[in-house]
Amino acid sequence: MAAPGIPTADREKLLEFLLRLADDHLILGHRLSEWCGHAPMLEEDLAMPNMALDLIGQARALYAYAAEVEGEGRTEDDFAYLRREREYRNCLLAERPNGDFAHTMLRQLTFAAFMEPMWRAMTASSDATLAGIAAKAVKEVAYHIRHAGEWVVRLGDGTEESARRMKAAAEELAPYVGELFETDEVTEAMAAAGVAPDPASLRQEFDRTIGAVFVEAGLAIPAAPWAQSGGRHGRHGEAMGYLLADLQYMQRTYPGAVW
Repeated sequence: MAAPGIPTADREKLLEFLLRLADDHLILGHRLSEWCGHAPMLEEDLAMPNMALDLIGQARALYAYAAEVEGEGRTEDDFAYLRREREYRNCLLAERPNGDFAHTMLRQLTFAAFMEPMWRAMTASSDATLAGIAAKAVKEVAYHIRHAGEWVVRLGDGTEESARRMKAAAEELAPYVGELFETDEVTEAMAAAGVAPDPASLRQEFDRTIGAVFVEAGLAIPAAPWAQSGGRHGRHGEAMGYLLADLQYMQRTYPGAVW
């Protein structure tokens, strides 16, 4: 059932909010998993899949709760594997191709710097289920910030080539940051009910986290003359279709398959 404080009429908004969060984590987790066996060093071949498992574990918990809220018999697997591209609500940042190692680490830092204050605020959510998910997730995302942040510093303040690549990653990802903080009737309903904070309210803390890392890395935060948007409403880039073809292949080839 929907959380106390969420009117029945707003259950659709709660479901939409849960799917946004779950899709962010599933899609980014899948992106990180693509590095397994391809990382530049053995330690990262272990660390990156472990971060992917954190994200996918959070997605599973959110999808399971979404299925309960929806109450139509769907499961976490249905949400993850049996929706079409326009039904996914993840931010565009999460689906961006991995690019090089610098790009992946900065993408991870960016998302984690947004989610850390989000999860922390949600540990006091009026929704007991979400508060429980957040209590575990906030510990995991703190590690993601530390790990990715250390790499951003190491590369940004490293060789001429590593600094060039990190600067290029910052410029390429800059247009995808603004979407994280967009508000609409869904986020307004969640904030009003005490379920989750208004994303816009997290911007100042996000800027502090990213700013501190960039200063240490010797990087300037690039200006973003425009902000890419649309992921929250199912409008994705070309890369998303290829990602889903990979992600959903086994389930669609062998419908209903289980371990």
